[in-house]
Amino acid sequence: MSSLRIGPRPFLRLCQLTLAVIVLNIVTGAAVRLSDSGLGCPDWPNCSQHHLTPVLALHPLIEFANRVVVVALVVACAATVIGAVRRSPVRRDLRWLSAGLILGVIGEAVLGGVVVYSKLNPYVVATHFMVGMALLAVAVVLTLRAGSKGGRGVVAVSAGALWVSRLLVAVVVVVLAAGATTTGTGPHAGGRGAKRIPLGLGDMTRIHAEIVITAVVVLLALLWMLWRSDAPASVQNAGRVVLVVMIAQGIIGYTQFFTHLPPVLVGIHVLGASVVWSTVIWFHHRMSVHAPELTADRLDTAVHGTGQATPIHAATAEVGTG
Repeated sequence: MSSLRIGPRPFLRLCQLTLAVIVLNIVTGAAVRLSDSGLGCPDWPNCSQHHLTPVLALHPLIEFANRVVVVALVVACAATVIGAVRRSPVRRDLRWLSAGLILGVIGEAVLGGVVVYSKLNPYVVATHFMVGMALLAVAVVLTLRAGSKGGRGVVAVSAGALWVSRLLVAVVVVVLAAGATTTGTGPHAGGRGAKRIPLGLGDMTRIHAEIVITAVVVLLALLWMLWRSDAPASVQNAGRVVLVVMIAQGIIGYTQFFTHLPPVLVGIHVLGASVVWSTVIWFHHRMSVHAPELTADRLDTAVHGTGQATPIHAATAEVGTG
């Protein structure tokens, strides 16, 4: 084990796999709530007091399926941490970020138990969702950084645009929190008899929509600043991708509200929230530029392949980061 090493490319694939499992965990968690299966397994970590696995009934099976995904998530995150430790060349930033995955998984597991024992308390459910979004953010940043060199990189935009980008990230965090609160006032409680947040669904929906509109306005202002400052085309194109994703998510949101919140559309909206959050982080990450990391073989070729030293930056291409 002391000589076992993992290269940059396999480690990147491991990060991508972990990211996919995190998104799957968010979606299956939403499926539990939307199918009223939140108490399908009334105990934790066993499904029931005397049985680890569920009975052959719909709600217990759905709830237990989400728990199986959580186990896969724990394994994936643990493998990523080990990969970060055994990665060659050594990257401290990747080790710290992978450790953040473990903290997120522990938080998710603890809150999952609290959700069950609190009988689906809506405040705990909303917190559970936000911790999931934090875990997703760590996985996205880890994956982006795993595909590029370490360090702060070269800022590719103006100082003003960088600050507005940070503001956009902050506003989207508020959007996610408002969305979780709105869900806590709605009909999809996760199980019969579960308490709801004592706010009007219509009122919270309007507040959520207004914050979303604020995020879109901030994004449009940022796109204008990038255009005026002649920022790299790759950064401007990334911003346009975020705009399209936000508009699509908004259309889904309005459709689900005016069709009285059908579970399938609500589930798609939860997936959309994950996509919006991930693309916003990706966009902010592209405000700086790193070269892709050279493997040992490519580094040897760059330095010795022609019999003379070759500048490393000449052997690399621009890649978005941050």
